[in-house]
Amino acid sequence: MKRTQTTLAIAALCLAGAASAAETIKIGALLPLSGGSANMGVSVRDGQRLAVKTINAAGGVLGRQLELVELDDEAKPEKASQNMQSLMSKGIVACACGVNTGVVASYQKDMQAAKIPNVIPASAGTKLTRTYAAAPEGNYTFRVQASDTLQAQMMVNYALEKGYKKIALLSDSTPYGVGGHGDMVAQLTSHGLRPVSDATFNLKDTDMTAQLLKAKEAGAQVLLVYGIGPEQGQIATGNAKLGMGLPLVGSWPNAMESFLSIAGAAGNGAASPQTFVEGAASPAARAFEEAYRREYKRAHIVNPTAAAGGHDAILLLAAAIKQANSTDGVKIKEALENLAAPVGGAVTTYTKPYAKDDHEAIKAGMALMAMWKGGAIVLAPAK
Repeated sequence: MKRTQTTLAIAALCLAGAASAAETIKIGALLPLSGGSANMGVSVRDGQRLAVKTINAAGGVLGRQLELVELDDEAKPEKASQNMQSLMSKGIVACACGVNTGVVASYQKDMQAAKIPNVIPASAGTKLTRTYAAAPEGNYTFRVQASDTLQAQMMVNYALEKGYKKIALLSDSTPYGVGGHGDMVAQLTSHGLRPVSDATFNLKDTDMTAQLLKAKEAGAQVLLVYGIGPEQGQIATGNAKLGMGLPLVGSWPNAMESFLSIAGAAGNGAASPQTFVEGAASPAARAFEEAYRREYKRAHIVNPTAAAGGHDAILLLAAAIKQANSTDGVKIKEALENLAAPVGGAVTTYTKPYAKDDHEAIKAGMALMAMWKGGAIVLAPAK
């Protein structure tokens, strides 16, 4: 009897060990999968799913498979904390969450309190990686996207390099647009310039006539626009209908298909900062493109920067978990801040992308200016 009990106990331990070994490592993906930002959120998710599939096919991390735990944030800041609490209850050890700046800002405190690292794949709000920079417990927010500060610098420099000095600013009324507007004004100020016209618009606005006429009356030579893709598309359409023909330089959501679906031919030539454009030179980037087309049966990547950001956020988290040899949030954060081995991503090969006082993976010179041409995003001419 005693031997039978011992045998049963050993069997139970073996089964528990097997179950533990088979347990997945859960990575959270709180993204807008419905609503006005779904175009971007789904593209981020496409990139994340592709990275998880690739990593798992190669054996996973720490001998375990990764699992992407997806939840729709609907781009609603008022539901952000509730959604993050729900996501954390599912046992996630880290996150690759965030498309809308206002949404991320609304759940940051929850992740910080739980010490769950988040590598933001898309939200560009400059403040996000700085909110908890001085926190005694450390900062748990990282990013693999060009910040608004970097994008604004690129947009202003691009306009000035084209010889435009009379610059009109248009920005949406969300925290994303407000932050980007502030960064654009700061960049113009650094060049001793002020916008000749400055106007705002709301999400889902379809008539930008008033804002565009204000720019026209001020003698604007170029439009610098901070907003989500659909509204940038409405601006491009209005610009054409009014016969203004002003060059449009937008923030990175300009490269979303939701922009082109509205702008059509009026979107040709619209430029924006991007971290990824198809036809990349590096082997890792080419492998990403090929895997994407094979997986999703598409000729082109939908919203390339969003998909690449989602993909690379997962790779960076996987590298940190492997280096930490742990799924503990504190150890993952510390590993992210001290990654020893390069990580070959779609955007770049990340060599020590983060430090304790720098949670921005994308630095000056790593992003590039792109533009719409013939229905595709291509590199913008240097001059």
